[in-house]
Formats: sequence, structure tokens, C-alpha cells
Amino acid sequence: MSDLVPAANRAAHDAEHEVVDLCRDLLRIDTSNPGDHSGPGERAAAEYVAEKLAEVGLEPQVFESHPKRTSVVARIAGEDPGRDALILHGHLDVVPANGADWRVDPFSGEIEDGCLWGRGAVDMKDMDAMILAVVRQRLREGRKPPRDVVLAFLADEEAGGKWGAGWLVNNHPELFEGVTEAVGEVGGFSYTVDDDLRLYMIETAEKGLAWMRLVAEGRAGHGSMVARDNAVTELAAAVTRIGQHEFPIQLTKTVRTFLEEVCAAKGVPFDPHDAESVVAGLESIAKMVGATLRHTANPTVLDAGYKANVIPQTATAQVDGRFLPGLEDEYFATIDELIGPNVRREFIHHDVALESDFGGALTTAMADALRAEDPGARAVPYCLSGGTDAKSFSRLGIKGYGFAPLRLPAELDFAGMFHGIDERVPVDGLKFGVRVLDRFLDVS
Repeated sequence: MSDLVPAANRAAHDAEHEVVDLCRDLLRIDTSNPGDHSGPGERAAAEYVAEKLAEVGLEPQVFESHPKRTSVVARIAGEDPGRDALILHGHLDVVPANGADWRVDPFSGEIEDGCLWGRGAVDMKDMDAMILAVVRQRLREGRKPPRDVVLAFLADEEAGGKWGAGWLVNNHPELFEGVTEAVGEVGGFSYTVDDDLRLYMIETAEKGLAWMRLVAEGRAGHGSMVARDNAVTELAAAVTRIGQHEFPIQLTKTVRTFLEEVCAAKGVPFDPHDAESVVAGLESIAKMVGATLRHTANPTVLDAGYKANVIPQTATAQVDGRFLPGLEDEYFATIDELIGPNVRREFIHHDVALESDFGGALTTAMADALRAEDPGARAVPYCLSGGTDAKSFSRLGIKGYGFAPLRLPAELDFAGMFHGIDERVPVDGLKFGVRVLDRFLDVS
């Protein structure tokens, strides 16, 4: 390549060639996380990442919080050590996959139809590979970032991060000294408005998480007797009330801004009293965005009894609850009213909702990097209906943003592949992400 080509462009070009192989290698390492330590863990993937970082002169630290539950952290010294530092983070675990349901083996890393297929291709070994590819090339060329960058490849995100980001924050907060901002999933992907305009959704907010266990207790007895103190009946009524409850629409600042941006892009007025109509027109991302208009609570597991003619003393249910930023107390007041006085609520996992401002130096750097690679790009903030490791980092006062840049084909159901079958990422999208991430690091 000609010496007249800027170093940054050469780096991005070389990293583009490597990112696909890095992602394939990671996809072929099964890191399924069923949430109970019965899976293979992240150890093999963490050792792979640590080796790739060590090859370019970093000194990665490997942390095993529980047998095979493994994270990797390394720090790159920036040009100005006096500046606040930045975290780039990704998780190494994936949700389980049933290969019989897939078009290809979910751990084969196959390339078909211009896409790289496998469990984790979008959630989030694609970003892991992009970070590795960009960092490796920059370090080979001696290009430091403007400020210190902490790299964190984490365990256990798919089960709430207790043994990954949460464990590191609790046990090794010194790793993140001086860090004020974090960049990870889920954001930076494109939503096509038309041939000349794509909205790139930057995650600046995410709903809070409340995985709850409901417990009803009654009087055990023979199934043939009259039983007015029946735990199953009490629990079933509570679960039905929760499952059938429709929370009202409440537009948080981030959600309202996103909907206004969508309407402006489409040239239609925004009616805050008809937000659902705007969401309905979003096709593949409608479910993801629609879940951020209101609180949600979905019953997911029921457990009671052991024999048809025995009334059990205890019945339990599990509920996946998600609450909007700034409205947690209101949410739980409603949940408690719905379950009633005879059902006890316990937390399986509980974590905060987050909301950061859009428009500061970091998001401006994201927007500029996107436009440099896609002149039709417009960066917009949005709220994630799920949760990320940003929740753990927030306990150290670190602001989190979702920015794993991908330019996607308009017809690709990207949102539907998170935890879905036939998960895949366009190869061209990976290469685009490398170029954008490299530019972002130059100015972030």
C-alpha cells in the first residue's frame, strides 16, 4: 500500500482482514451461559483474547471469579495520561443455542450469504473481534489513543454479570481508576430510512432489571378435600394479574428524542399521544423500541406440587421485569399491588436503569466517525429494553454508552437475532465497524 495513504486508513484496512478471522475463532469457542455454572464457561475464550493482546505488547490480566468464569482486562496508555480514561468492553459469554433449530451449526463460524453465522455473532463476539482487530493493528503501528483505554472482555453478562463486570467492580475497582466513560453493546447499528439516510442508534439509556420470584404459601393437604387456602390458586391469580396488566406509556427523555428523530427523518410530525403509531412503522426494530415505551413484567416460570392428589404448601413463579429510568419506585408499587398481600416477592437479580445525556464529546466522536464512513449516517440516541454490563460500571460513576458500529442491510432483522436462531453478522458490517471504531479511538 502506498506510503501516501494515511496511517489510520492503512490500519483500518489491515484490521478489516483480521476481524473476520478473530470473530470466527471466537464463535467456534462455545461459551454458552445457562446461568447456573453448568456451561463451559469463558476460560478458553479469555485465554484466546489474552494471547492476542499479549502478542502486541499488552500485559492482560486474567481473572477467574468462579471455576471457568473468566474475564480479561488490559490497559493501553494514551498520549495524555492526565485525561479521563475510557473503557471498551464486551462480554465473552453467549446464551445457549439448540443446533437442531439452526440453518448452520451455531458454533461453526460458517460464512454464508455474505454473513458470518454463529451464536454470539451479534451478541457480542462481533464487537469483541472489532476491538481486538483495531487494538492489535494500532499497537503494531505504535499509534496510541488520545487517552488511556481500558479493555475489558467479560464473563457472565448473559446472566446479569455477577461473575464478570459485577465481580470486577466489587473486587478490583483499581482496574478502572480514572475511567469516566464506557463503550460497549448494544448500539451503533443502522436503521435504514431511505437510500440516502440511515439512523445509527447509540444506546444512551437502558431499562432497569428485576428478575423476580413470587412465592405463595398455603396449607398442604389431600387433593380430594375442600381447600380454600391453596398456594397454587393464590399464585395463579397473582401471575394472571401481572401477565394481563398493561402499563401506561411513559416517554422518557431518550425515548422521546429517538421518536422525534425518526419522525423528522421520515418527514412526518411527531404526536407524543400516538407514540405506538411511530413505533409500528419501524419494522424490524419495532419490538425493541416498543418495549421502551412502558414498564414490562412477563411471567416466565411456574413451579408447584409433585402429585395430582396432593395440595402443595408452596407455589412459586418467576417474572422478568424491566422498568424505565427514573421510575423504579413507581414500578414496584404497581407490582406489589398486582401480586396482592398473600404473595411474597423476592429478587433473583435486580439492577438499575440508566440514562446518560446525548450530545457530549463522546457521542460527537461517534457521530463524526460514522459520517466519515457513511455520508448518509445520522447518530441518534435510543433506550435499550434489556440490560448490559454498563450497569455494573455505573456503580463506579462511569457513564455507559452502546456503540458497536455496524452498517446493516435494510432487510436484515438485526434485532430479532439477539438470543434468536440463525444469528449472523454481515462480513461487510464487521469491516465497516473496524473502520469506524478506529476513527472513533483517534478522536474520543
